[in-house]
Order: sequence, then C-alpha cells, then structure tokens
Amino acid sequence: RRVHGIQQLNMSKVPIKEDLGLGEAKNPEKSAPKVDLDTLTKLIDDIKIPSKREAAFSALCQQREHYPDIAFYLWHSVGTIAALLQEIISLYPLLSPPNLTATTTNNVCNVLTLLQYLAAHHETRTLFLNAHIPLFLYPFLNTISKSKSFEYLRLTSLGVIGSLVKADDAAVIKFLLQTEIIPLCLRIMEKGSDLSKVVATFILQKIITDSEGLNYICETVERFYAVSTVLNTLLQQQVKNPSARLLKHIIRCYSKLSENGRACAGLRERFPEALKDPIIITTLDEQTRHQYNLSLIHISEPTRPRLISYAVFCLKKK
Repeated sequence: RRVHGIQQLNMSKVPIKEDLGLGEAKNPEKSAPKVDLDTLTKLIDDIKIPSKREAAFSALCQQREHYPDIAFYLWHSVGTIAALLQEIISLYPLLSPPNLTATTTNNVCNVLTLLQYLAAHHETRTLFLNAHIPLFLYPFLNTISKSKSFEYLRLTSLGVIGSLVKADDAAVIKFLLQTEIIPLCLRIMEKGSDLSKVVATFILQKIITDSEGLNYICETVERFYAVSTVLNTLLQQQVKNPSARLLKHIIRCYSKLSENGRACAGLRERFPEALKDPIIITTLDEQTRHQYNLSLIHISEPTRPRLISYAVFCLKKK
C-alpha cells in the first residue's frame, strides 16, 4: 500500500511544492474524480466515526484539487479537528520504542496531508496557529529512526510547516520562533533524507527571510553558530553530490544572513570555503547565482576598518 501522505506531497499540488522545486512525479493512476458536495460533507462526517476514518482520510486527500476550500469545511465541521488530533496523538506511544506499522503510518500521513490544507488556506491559517496545532507534529520531527515509516512521518510533518511559512505571514514566523522548530529543522538538515533536507532548509530559509526571524537567529552567537555550522556542512556535502533544488535554499539562507551586520561579520571570520567551489557555482540557476554573487560581495567586503571577533560584535549595540 502506498502512503497517501507522501503520495500527496510528491504528486498533488501541495502548496510548497513549487517553491521547493520538487518537480512533478509521474502518477500511473488517474486523478480521483470529483465527488459532489453532499458526498464531501459525508466524508468529513465519517472522520468522526473511527471505523470509517481511514477510508475518509484517503478519499478527502484526493479532493483538494476539486475543492480548494476543503480546509474551510474541515475546520468548521464540529468534532473534525479533534478527531484529526486524536489520530496523531494515538501514534505517540509507537514512536519510542519504534513500533510503527504501514497501516498506522499511512493513516496519520493522510491526517497530516489534511493539516497541510488547513495550514495553507488563508481563512484557516490563523485559527490553525491559535490552536497551536503545529506543536502536535513536533514529536514526529523529533524522531531519529531512518526507517521509511518514520521518514514519511517527518516529511509529511515538514510539509505542514512548509505550507505555513510559504504564506510569508509574519504571524507564522513569530509563532514558530517561540517553538523548537529551528533546532528540529537543523537536525533534519544534517541527518534526514535528501527530500527532508530540502523541505527543512526551505523552512529555515523562510524564517531567515523574515526580519524578525533573521534578528532572532543573529541575536546570540550560539544561534548563529548552530545555523551557520549546519549550512556549511550541507554546502560541503553538495560539492560531492550537488542538488540544484537544495542549493537554491542554502544560497538564499546565506544571502539573507549576509544582509545582517552581525551575521556577515561571523561569516567573514568563518568563511564557508565550499561557496567558491566551481561545482557549486555551475549547479546554480541564473536567479540563485545572482543571489550567490551578492552574498559573496557582502561577506568579502569588510564594513569596518578592521575585523573584530564576532562574539564581541554581538555584544555591541547596532
């Protein structure tokens, strides 16, 4: 059986797919036909009946293209969100020690796909945040098992967070900065699968692109060092096995970091040598190469008459 949550991430119009450059996967099956509104309503109602949930989750995941406002229906249907969260929580005891099955993973990945719709929709996004629903996904992001079941859970959970940050909503970044999303993403960027690394780096890039997110990361030496170290590790890996879609997000992270005086000083003192590798340069597309050139200019040109330690620089007022 296929895990529909991952199938949805790769084959359907998940909101973050275009920005991530995941590309179109070939789907040998025909897309699900559109159901009428009465059937859609019944499927949503079936979520509240445990014996019918699995089939309802699967069917609803195939209707987003036909019903762009399905998130609105899901949110305002009495008891539906509670049922979705119940499915997520039911998986917690199986995380440690690892005891996932294909069926349980498939079911929760479908739930996570529905949560992606809620996170992406403009009318439900704020409600989604106010209910602190992203926090229910962090136990999945915090797992380290490399089995396919766990990787599917992490990847689909990242898809929910990716759908949130894609909106470029300052409220989303403010919410995430109060959570542990940055260290969780950094660990996945280091040890996750190739696709998980892409999504996690995309999330970090969106946080850094926001002014509050950039200031948060550059506020202390520890935060900056943690982020720059992982980015440097990823960059070195790209020299051996370059990926255009991952490099795009890495370079955008460096580009935004180089615009901050504190971060630029730190990058100048600990310059990521892999940035100058010809393999990296030739892999970049034209737009990313422009950002790459600007980053090198910012980093290589001192803004002060002499270099000072980054730790001291952080203590100084802007």
